Amino acid sequence: MAETAAVFSDRLRARFEGAEVTVSEPRGEVGIVFDAGTWHEGCEILRDAFGFESLVDLCGMDYLGYGSDEWDTDVSSEGFSRGVEGRGPGRFKFGEVPSEQTAQPQGETTTSRPQHRFAVVAQLLSVQHNQRVRVTCFAPNDDLPIVASVTDLWPGSNWFEREAYDLFGIVFQGHPDLRRILTDYGFVGHPFRKDFPLIGNVEVRYDAERKRVVYEPVTSVEPRVLVPRVIRDDARYATAAGEQATNVATKAAIEAGK
Repeated sequence: MAETAAVFSDRLRARFEGAEVTVSEPRGEVGIVFDAGTWHEGCEILRDAFGFESLVDLCGMDYLGYGSDEWDTDVSSEGFSRGVEGRGPGRFKFGEVPSEQTAQPQGETTTSRPQHRFAVVAQLLSVQHNQRVRVTCFAPNDDLPIVASVTDLWPGSNWFEREAYDLFGIVFQGHPDLRRILTDYGFVGHPFRKDFPLIGNVEVRYDAERKRVVYEPVTSVEPRVLVPRVIRDDARYATAAGEQATNVATKAAIEAGK
């Protein structure tokens, strides 16, 4: 039987002194955060000493504007209203840049903004111990985010790291073949960065006079917000736990009255 999340997290804290270890309840998801200097060493220890022989996923993260809200989410008689001002992450035209974020995080439960903008997140699996762990590393330089490659530890991370480089511009030092994997040849920028326009930088059309495909600045699409970027707790877990406790207490009272 796999050890509990609490026991596993305590072992991680004992082995990696000073590292941030979290447990997301009630799911029991364990996560650990390494700085860039200990990222590779920490991953190696997780593989060799903790038995995490498999890397099942690795991705990049961009925390620009994290916790800010472009929508007014207060409930009214007309439903949720759209209070959009300025040019938030992704919502601007070709040649523009994001405006300063003026909106504040929602409520006291909102997670604070990370100190650094870019991060790499790896999901590790230990088949022998039936455990999973989320490993995060923040790149120390926002202008040129660099972290060590883990392809020598888990060769399957090769294409994952190439994807993170292509979409987020995160450089993996020591990668054997770090080049774009999804975007077209000559693509400029990194499309998953929050300062990359959601409508893109160029549009493609066939020019009948030139008899070839031409690339031009986007003119046919207007920037827009489709989904409210609001961070809030999911109350369903607390509600379910409360209902379960009530049912247990009710059942006990019925049994006692018989």
